[in-house]
Amino acid sequence: TEEIQTLTFMREEEKLAHEVYTLLADKWDLRVFERIAASEQVHMDAVMELLDRYGVADPASTQAGVFTNADLQALYNELIAKGQTSLKDAWLVGGAIEEVDILDLDDRLELTDQQDIQVVFENLRKASYMHLNAFAANYQAQTGTDYQPQYMTAEEYNASQVTRGNSAMGRGAGMRTGGMGRGRGR
Repeated sequence: TEEIQTLTFMREEEKLAHEVYTLLADKWDLRVFERIAASEQVHMDAVMELLDRYGVADPASTQAGVFTNADLQALYNELIAKGQTSLKDAWLVGGAIEEVDILDLDDRLELTDQQDIQVVFENLRKASYMHLNAFAANYQAQTGTDYQPQYMTAEEYNASQVTRGNSAMGRGAGMRTGGMGRGRGR
């Protein structure tokens, strides 16, 4: 039961990320949001494969902005409103989504002993670290101030950060997303 709840929650959380980033890509016309939205679609598909494997119905609505989970619905509504107010806020929204995703994946990894679920969740978590690094770098480049965690403790955030350019997690994150705040608007 816990694993089913874990999978259905993560499916909708990945949907939230995909839809918020898609909306922000349209609003701000930046490739960083487009590329990370595409990555989130891959994450949604990976969780859907697990749902199919275990015979669990897909909780995700096909309607954009609609969520079964009331907490995710409230978070979505809050984040899309904030992300459209300024580009600075859009970077913060991206960081918030990735922080929440990392924390939720950490919690849910402890609830399963199924190796296939663990592998998918570990991969999702690695991608979330890269996305968080990209949003933090873009925020810092635009504002001239360091990104401050919104959901993680300072210790959790500092532990999640890697020296950019010196690890697989940090290397290339900015390049895939358009680079340190240079987002390549069209």
